[in-house]
Amino acid sequence: MIGLARIWRGLVHRASPRSLRTRVTVLAGLALTAAVMIGLLVMYLLQVDQAKRTVAGQLRTYAVQIEQSATGSTLPRPLPPSLLDTQAQAQVLTPDGTVVAATQNLVGRPALFALPADSATPVRQKAADSVLPGEVSVIGERTAISGRPVTVITVTTTNQRDQVNETFARLLVIGVPTTLLLACGTVWWVVGRALRPVEQIRRTATAITAADLSQRVPEPGTDDEIGNLARTMNDMLTRLDDSAARQRRFAADASHELRSPLTAIRTGLEVGLAHPDRAPWPDIASRAARQTERLEALISQLLALAKADAGQLAARQHIVDLRALLTEIRATTVVPNRKFEIAVPAHTTATGNPQDLSRLFRNLIDNAARYARARVSVTARVEPDSVRVEISDDGPGIPAEERERVFDRFVRLDASRGRNSGSTGLGLAIAREIATAHGATIVLTEADGGGACAVVTLPR
Repeated sequence: MIGLARIWRGLVHRASPRSLRTRVTVLAGLALTAAVMIGLLVMYLLQVDQAKRTVAGQLRTYAVQIEQSATGSTLPRPLPPSLLDTQAQAQVLTPDGTVVAATQNLVGRPALFALPADSATPVRQKAADSVLPGEVSVIGERTAISGRPVTVITVTTTNQRDQVNETFARLLVIGVPTTLLLACGTVWWVVGRALRPVEQIRRTATAITAADLSQRVPEPGTDDEIGNLARTMNDMLTRLDDSAARQRRFAADASHELRSPLTAIRTGLEVGLAHPDRAPWPDIASRAARQTERLEALISQLLALAKADAGQLAARQHIVDLRALLTEIRATTVVPNRKFEIAVPAHTTATGNPQDLSRLFRNLIDNAARYARARVSVTARVEPDSVRVEISDDGPGIPAEERERVFDRFVRLDASRGRNSGSTGLGLAIAREIATAHGATIVLTEADGGGACAVVTLPR
């Protein structure tokens, strides 16, 4: 029994489509089949509904034609044939069901349909069984001829629905298989051409030698072409150096923000050069200078991020007097129309790189000053094994669900406000990188009385 089960599993495994080309073609064929069938069903229902509407419209037009054919209170006998449907027939009934006029084929026949007083749908009578087939289209219209109420019954045995059925049956039998064969053949050819360079890519990736990378491409766990490529790419990524990832990250960060000020400078200069005698050169130069300052700040911040990615932050550490460092930042920071308070005990020190720690606190203070309404405060407290520095403001604060996301690069909770105020969305990201390099932490909380509070905990 065990041997038979093993043989059966082997047969099933060999019969399963292991080629990606085959699987894609099969899936595409199934998807196309479903799409075509659904499309045909929708078209069929629409065509049937349209045929019903057309027949009903022709019968109503015939009823109007009969009404207009009356001369005074007298209807022609027999009634005239329909101008739109040669198979249409009609009877004109009095309220009690008496036939007062009919088409040629129905002269002398009793009422084939009756129109109840509380209904708009004619009711078939037994007299119709010997004259009309089972499936007909019928319309009943109440009207008046010379003030006398009558009911005009128009009926037809048109085969428009049969024609629709025949058309769609032909499409199902001939059109659908032909379309699917052509589509599957096209998919097979396209997928084959798309997978042709895969083996070449694999051989090229195998020849690459570099340092290890932590990221890996997902492996589908199959034996097809994509599975081989995924495993080969992972082998290549294992040998690549971290410098490639740092370069890509730096290029992405730089291109994200450097494009805007460069475009602004170029646009202003091009407008001025287009009209050199009328251009407001002082204004153009002033705007270019502001954009240049923004570029300088961006480049400085991107270089700091590059150092962080390269692990070069906090490379040289010393004992840093935090009170002196924060006092110097206070003296060189412009906070117009806002009160800036610092309360740092004397001899509050920490170990770190003075330039990096200065950038960390300056970024946090600039961020607080940017959104403060009237007050920015910096306080420090020495604990047994750490120093806790709090930078708080009385601004709008940061929602709890966003307090971690703001440390991502190029994140602004209010993009328009951040750009207008000169923010690049990198200050908090750089502060987090510096803190991490120093073994410190930054946590955003809500300040007393509202606003945001950044808590920096530095090891002593």
